[in-house]
Amino acid sequence: MSSRRQFIKASSMASASLMLGAAGFSARSYRRIIGANDRVRVGVVGFSDRFKDTLGPCFMQHQQAQNFELVAVSDLWKLRREQGVAWLKANNNDATVQAFANNEALYSSKSVDAVIVSTADFQHALHAIEAVQAGCDAYVEKPFAETMADNRAALKAIKASQQIVQVGSQRRSGPNYHAANQFIRSGQFGPITMVELVWNVNQPGRWRRPALVAQCQERDTDWKRYLMNRPFEKWDPRKYLEYRLFWPYSSGMPGQWMCHQIDTVHWFTDLQHPRSVVANGGIYAWKDGRQNWDTMTAVFDYGPADDMGNGFQVVFTSRMHNSTGGMSEIYYSNGGELNMLTNKVSPKGGLQKAEAAAMGMAPNLLPESDLNAQAAAVSVATAANMGADPLTSMHMLNWMECVRSRQQPNAPVEAGYYHSIASIMTNAAVRTGQKASFDSQRQEVMVGGKVFEL
Repeated sequence: MSSRRQFIKASSMASASLMLGAAGFSARSYRRIIGANDRVRVGVVGFSDRFKDTLGPCFMQHQQAQNFELVAVSDLWKLRREQGVAWLKANNNDATVQAFANNEALYSSKSVDAVIVSTADFQHALHAIEAVQAGCDAYVEKPFAETMADNRAALKAIKASQQIVQVGSQRRSGPNYHAANQFIRSGQFGPITMVELVWNVNQPGRWRRPALVAQCQERDTDWKRYLMNRPFEKWDPRKYLEYRLFWPYSSGMPGQWMCHQIDTVHWFTDLQHPRSVVANGGIYAWKDGRQNWDTMTAVFDYGPADDMGNGFQVVFTSRMHNSTGGMSEIYYSNGGELNMLTNKVSPKGGLQKAEAAAMGMAPNLLPESDLNAQAAAVSVATAANMGADPLTSMHMLNWMECVRSRQQPNAPVEAGYYHSIASIMTNAAVRTGQKASFDSQRQEVMVGGKVFEL
């Protein structure tokens, strides 16, 4: 029990003190600081399961202390809009909640100062642009973007604004991840030689919504507005509600899962994107009409663009039909491993004495180290138990605090921009069966010498 309490305590560090290297204030930022007594009015853009089950409860853990309030719901579908209003009222002592049939109406009402965006994968970047152009701060779910055109447009719009945008890469608010970042940057780990990322489930219903699909009628929503900048096609309730199974509405595994894990690679190394990606896989188990794979492996080459002899490999594997292996992130060096599943650094696999001596070398073994213990040194303040999803709770709190302070949050727009490059490169390799690379000058994903597009 004591170890469990220590873990909960370490996992509940207040994210305000995790703002390592946060950008300083500008004069304009100082003028935008919201007063401590000013209530921040927040709208929900997309009343999704992600909001209802995780983002909303995490927000409500901090809304009173931070003086934030959920006051509006924008959703294209009449049913979800009504459900959103009912849920917000039930969880806010029957407070007044406005409902809007689209974001244009929401922002025209001038009723919100900030929004939480939890819409379809391909819409996140576009909805982030709408938010900042309306003068609103935003918490934007990942994946940030599914095409480079959307990615570049959102980066430009957000950087041109003074708005606070937190991308939903919640690992960046985790004390254990901050401890891992510091350990690697300290040089104690040695050069990274490989990273293994795994995300396995056994869930035939993952991303499926058959009961909702049966209820969804075109007359009750706005299909054209839903498609935004995607090519027009006839009404399909599966692509409206089960979008994660269909391209170009989602890349599936890369955008949903891989972007979380690959983001830590960028964070720990300051590398912005892979040099190249290859991928293989298919729909091997769940033949239910989906277009996105249920099994895949992607292999990345990371390192400086001007030094091809220096770098490391990252492998991401994922399957949806057998959960053995679960979810893991392991960083390897010549001296051992840093395991984000156990939160431990160990000499496992390091260069042993016998093998080293045969080549006239010294052994290289990392000391045992506990990242949970180190996490306490990363943060000064602690918070109460933050529920079943402490990382998301801390991430939401960090965004709220930054809305007031106008400091950059733990996962600013650049974090989303870079994880999107890796995800789009992976999707390009998946769609074409070829190696994908990145043209840094043009900021384009390339396959076979051509720009990868829809």
